Amino acid sequence: MRVRRLGWAGLEVEAAGRRLLIDYVEDLTPLFTGWKPGIGLTRASGQATAALVTHLHRDHTDAAALAGTLTRGAPILRPARGHGDDVDNVATLLSERELVEHGLAAEVVDTWSVREFGPFRVTAVPSIDGLGDPQLNWVVEADGQRLFHGGDTMFHGWWWLVARRFSPFDAAFLPANGAVVDAPHLQPPSPVTAAMNPFQAAAAAEILGARYAVPMHYETEQPVKLPGYVEVDDPAAEFREHAGQRSHVLAVGEWLDLAA
Repeated sequence: MRVRRLGWAGLEVEAAGRRLLIDYVEDLTPLFTGWKPGIGLTRASGQATAALVTHLHRDHTDAAALAGTLTRGAPILRPARGHGDDVDNVATLLSERELVEHGLAAEVVDTWSVREFGPFRVTAVPSIDGLGDPQLNWVVEADGQRLFHGGDTMFHGWWWLVARRFSPFDAAFLPANGAVVDAPHLQPPSPVTAAMNPFQAAAAAEILGARYAVPMHYETEQPVKLPGYVEVDDPAAEFREHAGQRSHVLAVGEWLDLAA
């Protein structure tokens, strides 16, 4: 199995000639006003037979991108809808609508659910979203290797449960930008990071027993500079400092061969 970083939190996983996408996006402008298209993101290298999304924020679920890359009728595994009214769920409404408009075969799965697609065995594992919306993380197994995808989770107490069931991991892809979010529908705002910072991501990688610990959910070419969204200045450098020898920073578009 090998895996390619597609930018932000997107991954392309390849095994036995088949492809699986995780949090694949091609356009962040609906969420990050001023984002320059074509910078910081790259397209998948071929059609995929399935996709996973950790949650339905628009920087993790891009229905148009998935519709253009997935084979016809390919499954998309996703978490449940949020509770409450449209104000409670304002951060996920756009992705919910776009999935329907593109006629995609999205399937809601519960935590610890297992599915198999060709060579891939995927398990939905617990996660906590910084804005209170439903989120899953993913364990993907193929060719005797295992990887973890952390979406943009906060640090939590389920790491040890995941580790007991799956550790060691050949690679753990972990959010590391430590974003502090001031959203209009979440007032008063919290000073606590809504996604893991580099120190927390490194701690999670150690608990998971990751051979390669790969930071994600940040971009170096155009860091997000928006009112109400404040990131760590240099997530990759700080992650290297905390994660030590297991740290493996991938450039956007770069492959990591887990069989090597």
